[in-house]
Amino acid sequence: MLDKFINGLGKKALSGYLINYNEALRLADAKDDLLDDLMYAANRIRKHFKGNQIDFCSIINAKSGHCSEDCKFCAQSAHNNTSIKEHPLLNEEQLLAEAKKADKQGAFRYGIVTSGRGIKSEAEISAICSALDKIGRRTGINRCASLGALNPDIFTRLKKSGLRRYHHNLETSEDFFSKICSTHTYKERLNTAYMVKNAGLELCCGGIFGLGEQMKYRLDLAFTLRRLSVDSVPLNFLVPVKGTPLQDQPVLSAREILKIIALFRFILPDKDIKVCGGREVNLRDLQALIYYAGANGALLGNYLTVAGKSVKEDKQMIADLGLVIKKRHPREKAL
Repeated sequence: MLDKFINGLGKKALSGYLINYNEALRLADAKDDLLDDLMYAANRIRKHFKGNQIDFCSIINAKSGHCSEDCKFCAQSAHNNTSIKEHPLLNEEQLLAEAKKADKQGAFRYGIVTSGRGIKSEAEISAICSALDKIGRRTGINRCASLGALNPDIFTRLKKSGLRRYHHNLETSEDFFSKICSTHTYKERLNTAYMVKNAGLELCCGGIFGLGEQMKYRLDLAFTLRRLSVDSVPLNFLVPVKGTPLQDQPVLSAREILKIIALFRFILPDKDIKVCGGREVNLRDLQALIYYAGANGALLGNYLTVAGKSVKEDKQMIADLGLVIKKRHPREKAL
């Protein structure tokens, strides 16, 4: 009977119906032999709301390491004993050069990402604003940033410099958050998300899975994101890093990851759902199935501290699936 429930709920979602928490719990109870049914329905929802366009983003690790926060999964935390390369904020020309590269490779959006609780230095803020302005004038790529917890005035300055979207993950559910971070609260992360929306910026906000959380916490996160009315949902999957408290955490199976993607598509039917960190390591030969599970985007190229799939391979995979890479209209200005 659960297969009929999945199919029926999928059809209702096509007409704009938003599933409730109890329905999501029932979907999450689907056993492994019903994963194909769940993915089939999620894929139909994806095609209905997003068509066959795949939205690629590219990011630059603009400032690496020395983060004061103690997130247990993060290689950049100063609390963790990892061997990542650390560097101060890249200069404007470096940020511009990487934006041009991402634009040429076919990314729809380019994100400037910095480590730390939040950019506070006036020199760094000014440099990032200047870089955003130059990127807008010299490329056709849309501009995003992930700079930590900021204040409303800084968000206003970033928007005036051409920023369109801001990325700030909640990481997990409120009830599980204290298990992975103690140096700031879930409420602080939510407050930053609200400030992004209040500034008139698009909000890119998701989480990371495989931290030891229960399925309930994954669903809680999804419904919190729906209440926030996020624009884009990046889904990351833990790759345990030596020197972090989660270095020995078992990784999720590929099929569990596909199930999570499908559930998020059911709960957030019309949002951009992008599979980011961990897809190469955890999904291996099943990476193409993320789109059949409901995702409509991915991160193109490298991540912050981990190498990603080659751009050529990702583009070939999209072509082989009969999908197309989302592009700006030739006469559309980068926003």
